[in-house]
Amino acid sequence: MAFLALKNIWVEYGEKVVLERISLDIDEGAFVSIIGPSGAGKSSLLRVILGQEVPTRGTISLEGAALPAECGPDRGVVFQRYSVFPHLTVLGNVLLGLEFAAAPFAARLFGSARRAAIAEAEAMLESVGLADAKDLYPAQMSGGMQQRLAIAQALIKRPRILLLDEPFGALDPGIRADMHGLITRLWREHGLTIIMVTHDIKEAFGLGTRVLTLDKRRHDPHAPHRYGAGVVYDLALTRKESAHALPPIPAEAAGITIDTIGNN
Repeated sequence: MAFLALKNIWVEYGEKVVLERISLDIDEGAFVSIIGPSGAGKSSLLRVILGQEVPTRGTISLEGAALPAECGPDRGVVFQRYSVFPHLTVLGNVLLGLEFAAAPFAARLFGSARRAAIAEAEAMLESVGLADAKDLYPAQMSGGMQQRLAIAQALIKRPRILLLDEPFGALDPGIRADMHGLITRLWREHGLTIIMVTHDIKEAFGLGTRVLTLDKRRHDPHAPHRYGAGVVYDLALTRKESAHALPPIPAEAAGITIDTIGNN
């Protein structure tokens, strides 16, 4: 039985078909990179798994049970644009997830429960390299620090699946390399299953244990929205010891067109 199974997923908006016939079995602990041209539905596929969108057709199951339509603690997400609360400190941002989980109406913990939550949040900040920044506000932080905070927010509720939507696209190359090392370490330490959308083919092959390419197999010049994208390449990779040692791109992927504009 597959850990995460997508069966005949279609995403349609009226007459426009974005995705069609997506069937995937994803093993627990995999790091799946998704690449493809602009408009190929990469982020749409991520939103379907997250629960932000309901597929027009098809089913998604987690360990044989239907994946809940609403995103719960089993799934975390990190976007390219930092989803942090500007009015809260670094510690407050991470602590909020624990407070909502334990006290959904008041979003506030007290006494020993609050002390335990603070200790857990501080441990998470330590793991992402923000222990010394816990009293800062997001406006006082660099882009790389804010993205570390967004990752801490996503991981504090201990998700089994972490979804990454162009998480490092806005970062400078040096910071980006540091983030590659961070996400690889967190993936291993937390036993995560990661699904990442990226337009960077080297990043896809450098981080992933599996690379999927989405594109349209069929085209109709008179009705360009008639057909949706599917999986045209599905490449399993041997995991490297170092996330910074980017491998040569396999010959099978030589013809892949990568989106350098945006993702849909």
